[in-house]
Amino acid sequence: MRTLKDAKIGETVRVVKLHGEGAVKRRIMDMGITKKVEIYIRKVAPLGDPIELNLRGYELTLRKADAEMIEIE
Repeated sequence: MRTLKDAKIGETVRVVKLHGEGAVKRRIMDMGITKKVEIYIRKVAPLGDPIELNLRGYELTLRKADAEMIEIE
């Protein structure tokens, strides 16, 4: 299983599944990260956290703890 946390800078990935439960999963979905959406990894902060993403025409910054719950292909 590969997660968004494992993706490299410059890579475009597709979401396969969201892990997590309740409010955490709902918050991720409210940010626009849903099944089958394509995400471009724009950059990673110097210490590795957070990750800057482009999806659905906007930029999003996501913590690695949240990125770990997003399964990609």
